Amino acid sequence: MPQWLERVHPRWSSRNFDLILAARLTMSMGRALAGVVTPIYLAIQGFSAFELAEYVMTVAFASAVLSAAIGLISDQIGRRIFLIVIPMFAAVAGVMFAISDATPLLFVMGALGSYGRGAGAGAGAVGPYQPAESAFVTDEVAPRHRNAAFGRLAFSSSLGATAGGLLALLVHETRAHGTAAMHAYEPVFLITAAVSLCSGLLALSLREPGRRPERPDGHHDGGDASGAAASRRVRIRLPRRSWWLLSRLWVTNTVNGIAVGMFGPFVSYWLFRRFGAGPDKVGVLFAVINATTTASALSAASLARRYGLVRTITVVRSFQAVLLVPMVLSPSFAIAGAIYLVRMIVQRIGLPLRQSYAIALADPAERSSVVALSNLPSQLAMAGSPMLTGYLMDEVSLAAPFEISAVFQLVNAATFWLFFHRLPPEEERAPVSPEQIAAQASPDD
Repeated sequence: MPQWLERVHPRWSSRNFDLILAARLTMSMGRALAGVVTPIYLAIQGFSAFELAEYVMTVAFASAVLSAAIGLISDQIGRRIFLIVIPMFAAVAGVMFAISDATPLLFVMGALGSYGRGAGAGAGAVGPYQPAESAFVTDEVAPRHRNAAFGRLAFSSSLGATAGGLLALLVHETRAHGTAAMHAYEPVFLITAAVSLCSGLLALSLREPGRRPERPDGHHDGGDASGAAASRRVRIRLPRRSWWLLSRLWVTNTVNGIAVGMFGPFVSYWLFRRFGAGPDKVGVLFAVINATTTASALSAASLARRYGLVRTITVVRSFQAVLLVPMVLSPSFAIAGAIYLVRMIVQRIGLPLRQSYAIALADPAERSSVVALSNLPSQLAMAGSPMLTGYLMDEVSLAAPFEISAVFQLVNAATFWLFFHRLPPEEERAPVSPEQIAAQASPDD
């Protein structure tokens, strides 16, 4: 195979993984487009920063509950069903935003579809089914290819988010209100519905092996009739063998969740309020950022091999924090956009590595549960911290919440290094069992 083709479609790639990449691309397209236009749409419909924070809190809280439930259940019944159903919810939410401007309905559909919360130009998240997707990918590829696989997922997200940002050019109106604004934004909301639907339809073609129920002793039942009957009973179990990992991730992810919740959902709104930038300008900026940063995700695996996974994650998280301050103090849209571009190049390196690291240290039978539960405190923090942002933006300054967010991200980088610098992932250490890893991570160590 030629070297250039190996980079695009490596030998370890499979039909399932190719479908996951395609589904991730289309879902990221819809989420990026909704993330650009929804905060601005709600602002021109009369939402204050605090009211927008209420919407963000509602969507984030619902997403946290769904994510935790999906992670726990998918370890028992499989991952594929959630990669189908959750994009369908997002498609329905897009249709509802297109045909109605009733605030209660928008809150309900936004919560069910995890719709329009936004993460700035970040293209890594695809919604509450991500724990199931991460576990599906980890089951599909060998450990030595895991970092590269998550890097390609992030690359696919960047491509989709680039297209989603450009689609925001379809909206030019930023002064209309009420029904007129709804009609002006209708095409982009329908596009988000269409691409989300495509993501769910692609997942229909995934092939997932049947899952055998696990006995309390950690072994799987056989294929007899009693085992078949047991497989129909979903038993929600906490990931006991990965508890040592989960407790540490809860600390680091909570701190990070506060930072992300204060910053990510408000980037479009901040650009609109600070510089008067409408969906077209913000969409183009985000598209340029996503197009420019696509290679960052692909370079993540090589940086981790060279410098170590934990060290790389710590450094990039620190840079992300530092760059927030000059960005929000920038005197012009162009300067702020340039600094944000540099920040997102760094962010794209760290995102797939953090996902890969957390799932690498988890017990194989508890991967979805660990991903879901490790993110739960972060998602709850992201649901609560926007309320502080809304208050500060309305009563103090537009920059204050972003500066506080930078402090929390620096604390996150420090705690991540403190907890994990002695715990390299599987590919960086001699072969050991999960029990040995847990023993190494114990307080007696």
